[in-house]
Order: sequence, then structure tokens, then C-alpha cells
Amino acid sequence: MGNSVSGAARKVLPIDTLFTFPSQLPTWPKDEGFASGSINLGELEVCQISTFNKVWATLQGGPGNLGATFFEPSPIPDGFFMLGCYAQPNNTPLFGWVLAGKGISNDTPIRALMMPVDYTLVWSSESMMSIKKEGNGFFWLPTPPEGYSAVGLVVTNSPDKPPLDKVRCVRSDLVDSCEQNIWIWGEDKASDTSDINVYGLRPNIRGTNALGVQVGTFIVDGTTASLSLSCLKNINFNLSYMPNLTQIDELVQAYSPRIYFHRDESYLPSSVNWYFNQGVLLYQQGNVTNPVLVEPNGLNLPQGGSNDGTYWLDLPTDENTKERVKKGDLQSSMVYLHIKPMLGATFTDIAMWIFYPFNGPARAKVQLIDIPLGKIGEHIGDWEHLTLRISNFTGDLWRVYMSQHSTGIWANASELEFESGNKVVAHATLSGHAIYPKEGLVLQGNATLGIGIRNDAAKSDIVMDTGIRYEVVSAEYLSTLTEPAWLNYTRKWGPRISYSIANEISFVENLIPGDVDIIGILPAELLGEDGPTGPKMKNNWNGDEAI
Repeated sequence: MGNSVSGAARKVLPIDTLFTFPSQLPTWPKDEGFASGSINLGELEVCQISTFNKVWATLQGGPGNLGATFFEPSPIPDGFFMLGCYAQPNNTPLFGWVLAGKGISNDTPIRALMMPVDYTLVWSSESMMSIKKEGNGFFWLPTPPEGYSAVGLVVTNSPDKPPLDKVRCVRSDLVDSCEQNIWIWGEDKASDTSDINVYGLRPNIRGTNALGVQVGTFIVDGTTASLSLSCLKNINFNLSYMPNLTQIDELVQAYSPRIYFHRDESYLPSSVNWYFNQGVLLYQQGNVTNPVLVEPNGLNLPQGGSNDGTYWLDLPTDENTKERVKKGDLQSSMVYLHIKPMLGATFTDIAMWIFYPFNGPARAKVQLIDIPLGKIGEHIGDWEHLTLRISNFTGDLWRVYMSQHSTGIWANASELEFESGNKVVAHATLSGHAIYPKEGLVLQGNATLGIGIRNDAAKSDIVMDTGIRYEVVSAEYLSTLTEPAWLNYTRKWGPRISYSIANEISFVENLIPGDVDIIGILPAELLGEDGPTGPKMKNNWNGDEAI
């Protein structure tokens, strides 16, 4: 299986130790366009800085109760200015970034950046006598001039106000609204009485056409001062900073995940064309006795429209063929790539879609007892995906999204396992194909009581290297790309299931000891009776990933 480096298995490095990828990254041309180092947002040019000077640290609280560290970016390139400080939990190596900005037009009346006129102390650690910390930290909100907005806080280890030229505010027509994102630090994020909680910031509206740009700064919740921070806005929305097809290939070869399947997995992926070539049928409402064979690449599938129940796909009618097709064909399996701009086109999302002919039955765990759930969870056709989020400033992999039924998780590159260089390691769960970054059992339900739906992930000799067989099926910003016909089939990839959910639940409940609400722990999608729609019908096709 090759040598691997595991973010989970590694000893946690000091927070001031910078995370590095296991192997050297591709060298990108340092000219205008993708990975050129800076991006023109219209009247503001920004660069991404991931080297820092430590300002202050806590040693308790936050994720893992390991504290957090607060930094200022350094060095800042000539002509650029700090927009705010960066913060990160201490439970992972240092891995992050913050933007610095430079006004493209420096005419005084329309200057994009200006110094604050003052600062407001929004919080200090002097009142936290019981928590372990390195001295004291002071968080300052820049007071912007009229017509300008602050996009980040300044952190000091002294009660003295920072100098006014320490940071810059941004003209208000060049910013967008933002919201709290990842919990960075605090005494207890679930407590209403917590003195402070620190969160990352992200744009409120995120999608392929959204203009909001993440700055990489943070916000403080629980202070008495009123905080108002913004993100940036790409009023230029120049997609020339997105990768071209050659660069997409290089990115896939650099980072393409290796997906491991459980040794007991019966239902493997296949290519769409292999699936169609096995005798898959297209049914039409009102004419169900005369289905038609689906042509290779879905050339005869109805195009456009909506998921109105008029058409659906089903397996071949011959039982032996049907059972064979359910098992998929790993040798033919492909990943289908959707390349899209995100966070104001400062990042590229490479969504990697994987097709399974069949999704297997679910299993429940009730304390020490494992209970098969009959046909619950079964459906014909199963689309899962991972998404690589790539910095358009540098070409570096920042995060990976792993879909898990109707939702999923983001994992930073510093938290992942890698093999064969910088290839991400992922694990598909038994039967249901949810994707996780680590091996093991994940319960959907009440993990504390040991009650839930099993998601079992484990390495085996069954592995899919997504960098071997892949196809870019959609990249709206590349006008030369033609989408396959099956991508614009908007109806179900499987039929309405004929079994009775109520009967299945009743059978299962008879096997469960005590008073356990099995319905309550079942994910909603397991109770559905239809096959799924294709990738283009999912909310994340034009929006952000669901978490």
C-alpha cells in the first residue's frame, strides 16, 4: 500500500511548527493567472500569507482543551498591508493563512485601504486567572474611517493600543457580509456563560457565483463590545485565476485521493458507461411496460427539466444480471470532476463524483448488539463525492470535503493522511459508501449511549486511485468543455422501492432490546424510497458543501 503519513497518527507538533506536505508540490509559473501569488479583486489586490509571528497563546480551552495561538502575518510583501491577525487551535500543526491587501488605485478620495482612526479593546485575558496562558492577550477592533470597514482584529500581548499603521480597513463597497465558522478557542462553545469563544469567519453567501472572499481572520463572541467585521468582495470576479485543463490534470495527479473500501464490501463503484452497457433501463410514467435500453454515455436520456417523476432508471430485469450489476465494476470505475470557483474565485473546488450501481443495507448498533436493518438503506444508484479545495493563490490543497449521506465534513490538509506523495487517503464505509478520513466505526445517533447507525471504515486490498481514471465533465468557466448527456439527466437514477418501510421497521424493532427509538436514530435519507438524482441536481453543484 506504500508509505503513508497520517495526520491523526502523527505526534501533534508545536503550534509554531509549520505543516508541510510529505512531498514537493508542483511548481507553478509565476505570472498572471492560477497560482501566481496574488489576485486582483477589482480595486484591491490580495496575497495569501501563511507564515506568521506568534503574538500570544493559551494552553487550555478550545478543541481538545489544548488552547489556541494568535499570530500576525509576517513577512508581508512590499506594498501590501495587514488586514487582521490569524488564530488557530493548538491541536494541529500550524496550517492556515490570512490575506494581505494592496490598493490598486491610491488616489486619496477613492483609496481602497485606509488606516483606522482608533481601536476598541474588545477583550483581554487578564480576567482569566485560572487558565494556562503565555502572558496576556489583548484583542483590538480597528475603528474604521467613515465609508470603510474592518475585516480583522489585531492581537497584542500588551495593554497598549496598536499603532494606527499596524492594519488597514477596506472601503465599504469592497466588502461583503460574513458569519462565524470553525470554533477556534474558548472555555466551552456550548455554554451560554462562557467568557469568550473565538471563531473563524467566512462569507455569508458562498457559491460558484458568490463574490465574498474569505480573509482568514477571526471574530470573538461573548464580549461586551459590539463587533462588526466583514469579508472582502471580488468585484472583478476575474476567472483567469482559475486553473486551465493542463493545470487541473496536474492538480489531480498531485492530490488525487486513494479511497479504501472495507474488506467485506459487496457494492463497488463503476463507470457510468459500464453501468449503461449492462442493460440498464429507462422507464417513463404511463408507459412502464415498455422501458428502453439506455445508450452508452446516456445519449438517449431526457435532457433538462426537473425531477418530476416522469422518468427513472432501473436495473436489468434478469435476476442474475441484476445481482451482478449491483456489485459494480471497480476496474472500470471513474471519477467525474466538476471544477468550480469558490470564495469569490480565490479558490478552486474540484468535486470528484463517484457512481455506485447499488447502495447496500444499513446496520444499527445498540450497545453491544449489531442489528441488520433488512432492506432499509438499500437503493439503486448511489452518487458520492469528495471535494478538493485548492488555493488559486498558490495551488496548495487547503481542505478536503468528504460526503457522508446527505451531509459531510471538511478536513484541513494538516489533518489528513497521505500516501504515494501528497495523495489524500479516504475510506468508504461498508455498504453505504459514506467517506471518512480515518478508519474505524462512526455511529450516527447517540454515540454516548452506543446507539446508532453503523458506518464502518477500514483499509483493505480493495482501493480506488482517483487519479488513474477520471473525466472533467463540467467546468463552466472553460467554454471548450462539452458536458456528457447523462450529466443533464435530471430525474432519478433508481426506481421507487416497493418494500414497506413500516414492515421493515417493525421487524427490526422486534430485535432491539429495551425501549429504543430506532426511527429517531435513522438518517432521513435511509427512509427514502427513491433512487438519487445525479450530481448536477445537488445543492452543492452551484453552492457550498453541506455540513
